[in-house]
Amino acid sequence: MMEAKKTILFDIDKIIDKMAIGERQRVAELGCGNFGFFTFPIAKLVGKSGVVFAVDIIKGYLEEIKNRAKEQNLSQINTVWANLEIFKGTKIESNSLDAAFLVNVLHQSDKRVDVIRETYRLLRTGGRLIVIEWSAIDSPLGPSPERRIKSESLKLAAIKLGFEVEEEFSAGPYHYGLILTKL
Repeated sequence: MMEAKKTILFDIDKIIDKMAIGERQRVAELGCGNFGFFTFPIAKLVGKSGVVFAVDIIKGYLEEIKNRAKEQNLSQINTVWANLEIFKGTKIESNSLDAAFLVNVLHQSDKRVDVIRETYRLLRTGGRLIVIEWSAIDSPLGPSPERRIKSESLKLAAIKLGFEVEEEFSAGPYHYGLILTKL
């Protein structure tokens, strides 16, 4: 069992456990930010023979991730600068990922469908995507209500793009999660 990591928002280990990440897998945290909350625990799960792509549009964040990975001797972490809103804009091979994480990313974009389409391109057939987003509820934290994405809308868009909805779950007091599988 992994060491429990919780934030005020959600239990990171519980979310990662839902994805059953294993040795030698290729996984991406899309929109990793400067902390790589998911990148570092995933790196330990995939081992030295796996790969974790820490993807973000802010180059300074990627430098922070790269430096931490080097300090912790986690050579399986690769940083990738990308604009996820651009199809084929992420320098990761098509159909090459076993799993991807989009955590608190979609509400920041006005091109959400494009972000999901790019993620679909990166995943292999049968690959899994976990999306964590702010629930459409009144809460003291998070984006304004009009930036929040209703889970029903997200599920419909994902299905249209070729995903199957595997599971919907509560990801904390203010978030929901979806696990999607590429068909």
